[in-house]
Amino acid sequence: MAKTEVILTHNIVGLGGESDNVRVAAGYARNYLFPQRLAVPVTAANKRQIEALKQRRAEREAHEFNTMTELSKALSKLICVIKVKTGEEGKLFGAVTSGVIADELKHQFDIALDKKKIHLEQSIRTTGEYEVELNLHHDVKGTLKVRVESTTPTAAAAEVLAEEKPHTEKRPKRDAEPAEPEAKPRGKAEKSAARKAKAE
Repeated sequence: MAKTEVILTHNIVGLGGESDNVRVAAGYARNYLFPQRLAVPVTAANKRQIEALKQRRAEREAHEFNTMTELSKALSKLICVIKVKTGEEGKLFGAVTSGVIADELKHQFDIALDKKKIHLEQSIRTTGEYEVELNLHHDVKGTLKVRVESTTPTAAAAEVLAEEKPHTEKRPKRDAEPAEPEAKPRGKAEKSAARKAKAE
């Protein structure tokens, strides 16, 4: 594949910044970089623009550094609360990723942060508080406190709620009155004696 040298006029992630002289595929330069005015061919005239491009780059990088430094200070004071459904022992259904944290920052604080700047060694899979590392700029690091809370009531919480409910007192049962002894069935002799007593 044919290569060609170009001078970048804008910062391109993964390729370089303003004034960088880089080698790229000829088709990439012809079909994308040149039409988008992101680069110019290496010529004597264009080389004279390098100093101006370096100045523009320095200004951009200084602005980015200042912006990210201020953002780092602001983020260090925040607690990003993420509510999730959990199972037993606080284990999440799914996981909290850098993308989820970026979405919550936008939703809760209206802060737009590229998820690539949020560094998680591994996804968060249990509830609790975490300090997440932020790579805001190659010279600016930061941290963000993330609190993962469950929306699913735990068994312990259910017991607490049950204890807080007012107890209804049960009245003690009254002692049952002694029942009258049942009359024993009378025999024939007893019945005839009873009749004689009534007749007299």
